Amino acid sequence: MKKATIKTDKAPQAIGTYSQAVKVGDTVYLAGQIPLIPETMALEAGDMRAQIRRVFENLGAVAKASGGGLQDVVKLNVFLTDLAHFPLVNEIMAQYFRAPYPARAAVGVAALPKGAAVEMDAVMVLEEKSSPQRRQGRKEKRLRVKTKKSS
Repeated sequence: MKKATIKTDKAPQAIGTYSQAVKVGDTVYLAGQIPLIPETMALEAGDMRAQIRRVFENLGAVAKASGGGLQDVVKLNVFLTDLAHFPLVNEIMAQYFRAPYPARAAVGVAALPKGAAVEMDAVMVLEEKSSPQRRQGRKEKRLRVKTKKSS
């Protein structure tokens, strides 16, 4: 299966030997994002809420560059240096996602790159874009079903 790398200047550039995201088929694997400001590559200076928002903004930018959005995320991993911040993640996540929510894991870690307090990565599945032939096939199938019910 073909593998495509995703790159956008709307999210922080990779700070190591990895891609911002990799797309395989209709699945996109988004690399971990910390609260870096894309233009300066400096950590978000605000409080923990601002840092969590920045991470969601960064993930959202990569998701968009991949052809989707945060609503297409099916699995989210959250890494926190202090699990006491977990309620903030829930609070802010509710501003970026709506039901059905992705599966999620939250992990307490000793340290994160650049001294960040939060990092998140995700797996996203893009909806298949219907071709005109597929749409026509579904329409014909619906017509056959209606015809059978009428008989």
